[in-house]
Amino acid sequence: MKMKLICRYLLLGIIFFPMLVKAEKESNKLPWSVRMTQSEMIRNPKAWQLDFQTRLKWDYCHGLELQSMLDVYDRYGDQKIFNYVLAYADSIVHDDGSIETYKMSSYSLDHINSGKILFRIYEQTKKKKYKKAQDLLRSQLDKQPRNADGGFWHKKIYPHQMWLDGLYMGSPFYAEYSFRNNRPEDYADVVNQFLTVARHTYDPVTGLYRHACDVSHTQQWADPLTGQSKHCWGRALGWYSMAIVDALDFIPKHEVGRDSMILIMNQIASQVKRLQDKTGVWYQVLDRSGDKGNYLESSCSCMFVYSLFKAVRKGYIDASYLKVAVRGYKGILKQFIKVDNQGLVSVTKVCAVAGLGGHPYRSGDYNYYIHEKIRDNDAKAVGPFIMASLEYERLKK
Repeated sequence: MKMKLICRYLLLGIIFFPMLVKAEKESNKLPWSVRMTQSEMIRNPKAWQLDFQTRLKWDYCHGLELQSMLDVYDRYGDQKIFNYVLAYADSIVHDDGSIETYKMSSYSLDHINSGKILFRIYEQTKKKKYKKAQDLLRSQLDKQPRNADGGFWHKKIYPHQMWLDGLYMGSPFYAEYSFRNNRPEDYADVVNQFLTVARHTYDPVTGLYRHACDVSHTQQWADPLTGQSKHCWGRALGWYSMAIVDALDFIPKHEVGRDSMILIMNQIASQVKRLQDKTGVWYQVLDRSGDKGNYLESSCSCMFVYSLFKAVRKGYIDASYLKVAVRGYKGILKQFIKVDNQGLVSVTKVCAVAGLGGHPYRSGDYNYYIHEKIRDNDAKAVGPFIMASLEYERLKK
């Protein structure tokens, strides 16, 4: 019996191996953005399985990666990609516009990010539930806890804290919703979020923006004088830079403070250029680049490359930064991108998560950041890699 099974598998191998080789050769001709999208759809047959999930969940990682897939669909077509994203939206957004697992009472900016995929899905399906879901998420911002200067708390459970991460989670949605729903009165608040977090997190010694601030100066991780966290975490600055270039798409050129956002992007670009490693990519803890225990990390590298490409294309930063972006993109391909013998593309060396405070308590010191879990194909690198690839492919065209 065992011999028959062995013979059967050998026969199948003889039949299908040439087909796999041919398929891999064909996939090698495709753009990296398409190859990564297809690989993720194979690894995760259902979109809710992205980011290692075992159940349906409304999560910022899904919004990040599925939005990048919609960008691929918009650029190259393939209805299977749109259907993949739509299946997730259909299963998690109810007919009344409510969203499975979403709880407004948590007042977490993380819960806003995935709302961005609903704009394009509503445009193409015209299902009213998607407009209702957009409105639901926008209503959270009306009640989101704030500091005295108007800055949103990152979450209700993190009082008085602004995190750079939170700017990406909330502000691009806020800006796009304002644009699409003719709410020009909201732009000033959108801009204020960016300028306020910059004021609270900027470190004049390094020229970088630290991960977060606690304006009450009460957290253990917060500097007693400034309220700032201890370090500039690469991905936090990556989130912030992506938030700037994406929100600017929807903020009118005449809006007061928009020019200040562009100046911040120029400041970030100059530091990203300064700290670029000889490999072309960037370190997990930017203000300790090259130090013992620190490592080259893929998610922040992909985020920086995407932001630089887009900022150059939009004219926000000098065209000379294009060389930094191209060098970074080639570095990403060499340092982090792997292709298996079936042609599936993976992005490696992704910091799984990093935060501050909470339970168990996260101190935010150097030792903490360099010892968080590292894994492959985390959505926080996959999405930005697809986005950076699309920018590079646009450049080549």
